[in-house]
Amino acid sequence: MTNDQLPKVSVVILNYNGKQWLEKFLPSVIEHTTYPNAELIIADNASTDDSVVFLRQHYPNIRIVHNLNNTGYAGGYNEALKLIESDYYVLLNSDVEVTKNWVENTIQYILKDPLMVACQPKIRSYLERDKFEYAGAAGGFIDKYGYPFCRGRIFDVCETDYGQYENSGEIFWASGACLFIKADLFHKIGGLDIDFFAHMEEIDLCWRLKNLGYKIGYCSEATVYHVGGGTLSKLSPQKTYLNFKNNRSLLHKNLPDQELNRITTVRNILDTIAYIKSKLSGNGEEAKSIQRALKDYKAGIKSLDKKRIALKELQTLSAIGEPNKKGIYNGSIVRDYFIFGKRFFSNLKFK
Repeated sequence: MTNDQLPKVSVVILNYNGKQWLEKFLPSVIEHTTYPNAELIIADNASTDDSVVFLRQHYPNIRIVHNLNNTGYAGGYNEALKLIESDYYVLLNSDVEVTKNWVENTIQYILKDPLMVACQPKIRSYLERDKFEYAGAAGGFIDKYGYPFCRGRIFDVCETDYGQYENSGEIFWASGACLFIKADLFHKIGGLDIDFFAHMEEIDLCWRLKNLGYKIGYCSEATVYHVGGGTLSKLSPQKTYLNFKNNRSLLHKNLPDQELNRITTVRNILDTIAYIKSKLSGNGEEAKSIQRALKDYKAGIKSLDKKRIALKELQTLSAIGEPNKKGIYNGSIVRDYFIFGKRFFSNLKFK
């Protein structure tokens, strides 16, 4: 395949007041983005620092797409990608260091399977370089009650990478820290859900693709290093709020009809336990965030029901097969982790 026959890949970094990350990590992206048909674009989410001035001064040849408002990860990418024509997008966090052939190897892997429309590389921690990073690790999975986890990361336990996940393969969701996705399908399914603002919107996006019959992949031959918490600390009450609210929202949107009521009942119990646990442990801010998240989720159910209907219509018109459930763990990761002490992905038994 000649260079002009290669799929066009647009690496798009969403920036909001992230000059320090651009200074630190943009050089690695420029150095290692050697794929012949790639372009690098900064999508600025109405930054109020001097990151745009910095880019114009030091990287005048890099295209900048200006969003008028800060509409979060989801809205920011949706607006920017409307203006970018490509075969594949790479949604890359600004706090990521990439390595040699990261684009080449991932694209080569995706092209092996026409049903694979989104993918992530191996994501290791920038701060502890021999460990997997929280947001993605070696590919995302989800349990039957909707709790996300990864190969290499269950809850807050991140494994050391000693080569145990060198096998590329199909997963359930790919991390938004470094997400390769087929451009036409990104737009066809409506992009990211702006009501999520940030956190778990990539899981929702991947789930919608899988409900159409497509595959999501993990490419072990490409590695990036992610700082994590570069935009919002893991301990932030706002992050707790978004994680609880968005997790319930993605379940409500994407679960099959026959499972929604049952899973909702179980999650109401489990989320109440999480609230009580936070309250009893003296973490009042976390408890308030959980309470507010569940209240806002319930207030938005009518809107979510409309989205369910729209997604069913899309499935009827555009599905290429039955919903793809590969990567759903038919067990409870909460039970396995907290009761049975299963801290590593290899401890889990998938059916």
